Amino acid sequence: MTIDDPRSATGSAAHVAHETEDKAGEARHSRVMQVLGRFGDICYGVIHIVVAVLTVRLIFGRPGHEVDQKGAVATIAAQPFGEVVLWFVAIGLVAFGIWQLLMATTGFAYVHDRGGRIRKRIGTGGRAVAVLFIAVSTFRLLVSSSAGKSSNGESQTFTAKLMSVTGGRLLVGAVGIGIVIAAGVIAWRGIQRKFVEDLDLSRVSAKSARLTKLLGSIGFAAKGVVYAIVGVLILVAAIQFNPKRAVGLDGALRTLAGQPLGVGLLVVVALGLAAYGGYCFFEARCRRS
Repeated sequence: MTIDDPRSATGSAAHVAHETEDKAGEARHSRVMQVLGRFGDICYGVIHIVVAVLTVRLIFGRPGHEVDQKGAVATIAAQPFGEVVLWFVAIGLVAFGIWQLLMATTGFAYVHDRGGRIRKRIGTGGRAVAVLFIAVSTFRLLVSSSAGKSSNGESQTFTAKLMSVTGGRLLVGAVGIGIVIAAGVIAWRGIQRKFVEDLDLSRVSAKSARLTKLLGSIGFAAKGVVYAIVGVLILVAAIQFNPKRAVGLDGALRTLAGQPLGVGLLVVVALGLAAYGGYCFFEARCRRS
């Protein structure tokens, strides 16, 4: 076999990939990453609880800030010592996002089904992107006087730009459908309690384990409902060729508030988001690594 043999190059690439995966696995299991990542999971839970509080305030017509993750960050910043707390939250979210990225590349060895392991890695990768997006927004708020555009404004700008290119309307529709599908998966994960597979509930008491399952079921289902509304509104924007119909989390909740029984639905959503935030506290302790 010569040095130019393709099999040699393939073997070398596989060796490098294996070494990279080993190093990523070591980083994921390191004591520092475990502590910071789990602390970040708690911060992620805090963000959801604050969004739940803003949702309740929306019911009474005075949310104060956008009812989304950016609004939650701004709300924390407005509290006494808020900026100090926000620095810890931002650092925690970055650590959590990195931890999730490492999980997405090297985690879930306990899942023996290859297809199931791939699906979990894809889902965790999406969660990592969402967490890091919130972290970036947090840092932007800390270093400037403005958190930037609202989630609604960003969604409408992105949709308008995408619609302006050839085939853009179809792409926007595909994004909307993709979000609806992802929302369904999230809700199904809660209803079927699939999230329990990723937890080691032996680390907590039997009572805490039952509470963790309850909070997770309610929380994942609520998140699925909210994201489904976002996806449907984006899909409607594509069908009507109207970027203004595409909104973020804040717009989705405000749209929900305007529907019959909207107040009751918002109460359910607020309780669900608070439940997910509480679930994150338990997940930080019980998450398999």
